[in-house]
Amino acid sequence: MSTDERQDLTQRVSGMPFATGLGLRDVWGDLSGIDAKADWAAEHCTGGNTLHGGYLMTVADTLGAMCAGLHLPAGAGTTTIESKTNFMSGVREGTITVRSEPVHVGRTTIVVQTDIRRHDGKLASRTTQTQAVLLPR
Repeated sequence: MSTDERQDLTQRVSGMPFATGLGLRDVWGDLSGIDAKADWAAEHCTGGNTLHGGYLMTVADTLGAMCAGLHLPAGAGTTTIESKTNFMSGVREGTITVRSEPVHVGRTTIVVQTDIRRHDGKLASRTTQTQAVLLPR
């Protein structure tokens, strides 16, 4: 896929059973990265009606893995081997926007950075994760 061939990746989320309850929508991407949205929902919150950090990390891991998947050789898979998240501001309403971009695409690992922004554009979290490239046996 070339960088000018953005495609709807929403169906790929449905292929990840754990991710189906995240409420991800408008999932589009190409080799330069993946974009998505999700709406604030009470069932994803911790105290104070704030989106739970685990929810934000799961969203980032899901899109990061999808981003890495666009760079895999034919027949290969991927799995997260490391992930670090910094939380900058709480999300108490509105729609979050998510952007996952490759930082390094190597033969054995792919590093992805995912930013999640609040409805007002303020950065809520930044996740950097390393995905292993799992070659077919």
